[in-house]
Amino acid sequence: MESLFAITLGVLAATGTYLLLRARVFPVVLGLTLLSYAVNLFLFAMGRLVTGGAAVIGSGSSQYADPVPQALVLTAIVIGFAMTAFVVVLSLRGLGELKTDHVDGEEPRT
Repeated sequence: MESLFAITLGVLAATGTYLLLRARVFPVVLGLTLLSYAVNLFLFAMGRLVTGGAAVIGSGSSQYADPVPQALVLTAIVIGFAMTAFVVVLSLRGLGELKTDHVDGEEPRT
């Protein structure tokens, strides 16, 4: 389970970084989104992966799930969604004014 989780984190982070280095707006937005998903999964994993664990420390429970990483991930999802919406609107505005979707506003010379 942990190896599959680590591989998934690595693939998401590598794909997000690759897409961030592209020169077009949509791949950059998609790369930011994938990178934020990777960070959210990493934060979630910091709370220990426990199946069937209690959400709150009980009197007889030896395994419990830490609620702090879960709260951090929930907050990060909301902030990530808002930032993705903002970047999409910003890129659409840039596309409308600059007439190109290149990230620095200029088409590369060929």
